[in-house]
Amino acid sequence: MQSPKPPRRRSVRTAVVALVGAACLAASAGSATAIVGGEDSTQRYSFMASIPVSATGMPDGVCGASLIDRQWVLTAAHCLDPGVGVTPQGTVRIGSEHRKSGGTVRTIERTVIHPGYVNGHNLKANKDDVALVKLDRPVAQKPIRIAERPGRPGTPTRLLGFGTTIDTPMVFAERLQQLETRRGAEEECAPGYADETRLCTISRVPDAMACHGDSGGPQLQRGKGGRWELIGVTSGPGAPGVPCSQGPGLYSSAPAYADWIRDTLGRR
Repeated sequence: MQSPKPPRRRSVRTAVVALVGAACLAASAGSATAIVGGEDSTQRYSFMASIPVSATGMPDGVCGASLIDRQWVLTAAHCLDPGVGVTPQGTVRIGSEHRKSGGTVRTIERTVIHPGYVNGHNLKANKDDVALVKLDRPVAQKPIRIAERPGRPGTPTRLLGFGTTIDTPMVFAERLQQLETRRGAEEECAPGYADETRLCTISRVPDAMACHGDSGGPQLQRGKGGRWELIGVTSGPGAPGVPCSQGPGLYSSAPAYADWIRDTLGRR
C-alpha cells in the first residue's frame, strides 16, 4: 500500500512512534537545545514526569508523562507496549528539570493501557495511544488539570520533554526542554492522522518538534487565569516518512479520554 504523501510543513519532530526506531515513536551531548529546536525550560513544571525505558537501540531511553493525580501519571500506550520492544525500568521521576536527578522517584505499582490501543508502526497513526501508570504511593507535587477541550486550530501550545536533540543520533536531553507550538488543523497532518482524538500539532519555531524520547509527554495550553492545562500526550509523527524536525506532530487528546481516565482512577 502506498503511504500518503506527507504535507509540506517547515517544522516538527516525530515523537516516540519512533521511540524504538521502527517499533513505535542533538547537536552534541553538551548542547543546550533539544525537543529538536527547543530550549531549556523557563519555569518549573511540578507535573512533568519521566519514565526510564529500554528499547532496541535505546538502552538508556526515556518516555515523558504528566502527573494528573497525586498517585497517577498519564503517558502514551506505546511507551508501555512490549509488542514494540519497550520495557519500562520500573520507576517514574516526577517534578524534576533533570532527566536523571531531582524531583521525586516512585516505583510503578501497575499500568493500564487503553483497551482500544493499536500501534501504527510508523505507517499510520497510533490509535487510542494513552495509558495510565499508578505510583506505589502519592507524591507531594501538584498534578496538572486536564482541559475541558483543546483550543481551536491556531491556539498557542507548549511541548515538554527529555527527548533527543536532533533527528539522529539519539542523544537525550539531560535538562527539560520546551517548545512553542500551536494546534494545527486536521488537514495540516497527513490524511487519516488527525481527528477528534488525535491533535495535529505545528511548531512555531523553524525545524523543531518532539522526537525520540518525548513520547507520552505533555502538550499544554493556557487555561483560565493563565494556568497551564493538559490537552495532549505525545504520540508520534503527523505524517509518514518524515524526520522529526520536518513534519507535523500528533498528540492524543487528553480531553477526549477524560471519561476513561476518571473511570480508571475511580477503580484505583
